[in-house]
Amino acid sequence: MSELQQIEQAVREPLLHPVDRVSEMIFGLFMALTFVGVVSMSTADREEIRTMLIAALGCNLAWGLVDAFMYLVRTIADRGRLLTLTRSIREADAEVGRRMLQDALPPPVAKLMSTAEIEAMRGRLLALADVPARPRLKRDDFLAAFGVFLIVVASTFPVALPFVFIKDAGTALFVSRAIGLAMMFLGGLALGRYAGYGSWKTGFMMAGLGTVVIVIVVALGG
Repeated sequence: MSELQQIEQAVREPLLHPVDRVSEMIFGLFMALTFVGVVSMSTADREEIRTMLIAALGCNLAWGLVDAFMYLVRTIADRGRLLTLTRSIREADAEVGRRMLQDALPPPVAKLMSTAEIEAMRGRLLALADVPARPRLKRDDFLAAFGVFLIVVASTFPVALPFVFIKDAGTALFVSRAIGLAMMFLGGLALGRYAGYGSWKTGFMMAGLGTVVIVIVVALGG
């Protein structure tokens, strides 16, 4: 693996990065809960419920495709930015190259690095022999995009399945919303654990946000 590939692998977020993946799961939940919210507990019949389920799944399929496409766009854009930065540093003089490299690093990391360490990084970039002419997408990128698609689409099913197995629309709606809030709580739990902010606190905050959204949906006629 070349030095450039190592840098790219270090700065690129993995598929299951907690913030992005939990955010996409919660986004899919919000979309599904919005469609579930249009079901009238008193007048809903099986045809109305069937229409709602198809609409919710179709919406999340569409947004799953959009998210997957944007994942690929972001990946190739980041890769192109890295190539452009590499060429610029190789073409610049030592002082300018060090400044460019330092500016490209995350501020907390840049503050911890000495001039000698940044110069060592610049030297390794100058020694690269295999800088690609243009950014390209790889097989793993498409697999990752497919994973993004699955996350968004899969978040539809937990809140939709109660309407399949529970005949009473009111009970199904209650169970669906409860499942949605539980999933948001678990998503907040994962985010809190990742950020070191307090997993339980973040879980309850996320569930509270979901409750507010459900209340708004109900107030608007859901």
